[in-house]
Amino acid sequence: EVLEELPETSGKTARRFFFNLTSIPNEESITSAELQIFRKQVHGASENNSSYHHRINIYEIIKPATATSKDPVTRLLDTRLVHHNASKWESFDVTPAVMRWIAHGQPNHGFVVEVVHLDKENSASKRHVRISRSLHQDEDSWSQLRPLLVTFGHDGKGHPLHKREKRQAKHKQRKRHKYSCKRHPLYVDFNDVGWNDWIVAPPGYSAFYCHGECPFPLADHLNSTNHAIVQTLVNSVNSKIPKACCVPTELSAISMLYLDENEKVVLKNYQDMVVEGCGCR
Repeated sequence: EVLEELPETSGKTARRFFFNLTSIPNEESITSAELQIFRKQVHGASENNSSYHHRINIYEIIKPATATSKDPVTRLLDTRLVHHNASKWESFDVTPAVMRWIAHGQPNHGFVVEVVHLDKENSASKRHVRISRSLHQDEDSWSQLRPLLVTFGHDGKGHPLHKREKRQAKHKQRKRHKYSCKRHPLYVDFNDVGWNDWIVAPPGYSAFYCHGECPFPLADHLNSTNHAIVQTLVNSVNSKIPKACCVPTELSAISMLYLDENEKVVLKNYQDMVVEGCGCR
């Protein structure tokens, strides 16, 4: 960690921090990063006194200051309005910057921590955020309060439980989809049902049928009505109300030759004979 004091402007105090990240292995995948800063309580601060508030801004330095440009080019990462009535650690999300430095190999120029004093005349409000070591402070006590950059990552060698859970969830979804409402094959042989004595042709046809579960919540592919969705929702909290049923939602016709009462062969188009689609209704 390297600290650099930046010029103080009206109502603002800023410090540049540089953290050496070369110890992080290249194969490690950074998932998140936090900059943690300790702030001290200002005695006399009250909840209702707006003069005891300040804002902490965390910037990533995109381009450091040069001889021609005194101010660095920065990008805001996180900001927070805080009150001086308690001593506590504040954590700021700096994941985008650290991922750019580690994963994408962009240059690490550090952070700028800026404290905006909302009460510019109150000198006490300028002594609350510990971003630098005071002259009388020993090394041991400062090590407990110095700013920290905490990174979270995964080296890819382990097998996190959540991956197993995802596979199990996918397996459950496949199993659930396997038994959900859908169309099944059904061939009707007119000879088997005793209709061959009056139907001349065809000898049979593929009628299909609908079967399967209508689980809560109803998925889009189950072609449900609003009423079926509501009924299934009620069933999830009251088992006395039945679930929606798996039924045909689209039917088509077939043409058949049959013998009428005068023993004449007639061609007729019979509606709603073939299941084309199923759904929960």
